[in-house]
Parts: sequence; structure tokens; C-alpha cells
Amino acid sequence: MASSPPVLPISSHQTGQTAGSGLPTAPTGTPATWIFVSRLSESVRRSLANRRSWGELIDTSAISRVRKNLSYFRVNYMAVIAVVLAVSLLTNPVSLVVLLGLLVGWCLLYLFRPADTPLVILGRQFSDRETLGGLVILTFVVVFLTSVASVIISALLAGAAIVCAHGAFRVPEDLFLDDQEAAGPATGFLSFLGGATASAAATAGTPAAARV
Repeated sequence: MASSPPVLPISSHQTGQTAGSGLPTAPTGTPATWIFVSRLSESVRRSLANRRSWGELIDTSAISRVRKNLSYFRVNYMAVIAVVLAVSLLTNPVSLVVLLGLLVGWCLLYLFRPADTPLVILGRQFSDRETLGGLVILTFVVVFLTSVASVIISALLAGAAIVCAHGAFRVPEDLFLDDQEAAGPATGFLSFLGGATASAAATAGTPAAARV
């Protein structure tokens, strides 16, 4: 009597096949995942719907305070930036030495060199234009190919940040003159220009009055 053939086991992945065609069915997403995604997107949409205008984000009064304080404390702000730059250079002696070397080179080779004394290097005479071009190229290479540029830029940015922070939070109050007083004679560094102009006008007017 012939023995019956062995029964083969059916793997679990074959249960997803359709009974009629024998093709596997497409996997369906987990309902919990779709619920989470939909709730997350709805929460994001509600949050964006409650956003404020971008114009309200910028405090225009702070910008106005910065402008007024810059006009009033400009000399003080320049001193602050100069102090920050000096401290940065003193804490980076290599950059300080490089800048001093460039300054000495400019003074000796171009700024304070006698006009009737040509620059001669290795037996070759250089004109003023060639000397200026060489110094400009040397300065550009030394500053931007070393740490000097990063030190200077970092110091200027730090000084500008300090100035802007003070200008934004310092309430001007009654620091400024009226329009009539502001339109008066110049004060500070430019006061000598007005004085010189008035003196020149008075000097020019005296001979004319004498001739009359």
C-alpha cells in the first residue's frame, strides 16, 4: 500500500494572499500612526493660525531709541568700540605685532618718506604708484590671510553689539535739543569749521567795507 505524501507547513506570510488570485494583498497602515499624524498636523495648523504679525515682532521704538542715542552718544560709542578693539589686540599679541609692522612700513615707505627721495630696493627704483600698490597688496595679504582680520572683525562686532544694546535700552528722555537749537552752530569736532568760515567771511568783508 502506497504511503501518503508528507504535508508541507504553510508559512505565515502566505496568509496575506487572496483566495482567488493567489496575489499578496497591500499592507495597510497602523490606525494609531495615522491618528497621531493627523493630530500633530492639526496642532501645528492651530499654532500657526494664532501667530502674531511679523511687524509686531520688531519694536520700532527700540530702533528709534538706537538712532537717537547714536546721534547723541556717537563720540562715547566710538570710544567704546576703540576700547574693545584695543583689548582684543592686547589679548592677541601676534596680531598686534603684525599691525604695528604694517604701520611702520606705511610710515617709512610711503607716508613720511621725503618726496625727493625715491624708494630703492635691491638696486631697483620704485615710483610712488608702485610703492602704494605694493603696500596695499601686502596689507591685504597680511590682514586677510592671518588672524588679524578675524580679531578686528570680532572686536568690531562685539563693540557694535554693546553699542546697539545700550542704544536700544537707554531711554533718551530729554537728552536732545529742540529743532531750533539743533540747527544752531555746530559743536564738537566740527565747531572749528564754523568758526573758521565766520572768520574768513569777516576778513573778506572788512576790505570791501573800507573801500566803500
